[in-house]
Amino acid sequence: MPKLKTHKGAASRFRVTGGGKIMRMYGSRNNFRRKKRKPVTVQFGRTVEVSPAMATNVKRWLAGS
Repeated sequence: MPKLKTHKGAASRFRVTGGGKIMRMYGSRNNFRRKKRKPVTVQFGRTVEVSPAMATNVKRWLAGS
């Protein structure tokens, strides 16, 4: 079997915590930030846990790391 390679796009978007949770950032952070409401821009700085349905795919993408 060949070695598993990490999907680099996924590696930059997702982080694995010490407890094994997969965390992601919110999208739409870059464009027109001055027009967005303050609570929305504050929310962009936080991380959110990936949904269980998506977590299995992300784990496979990060398998090589």
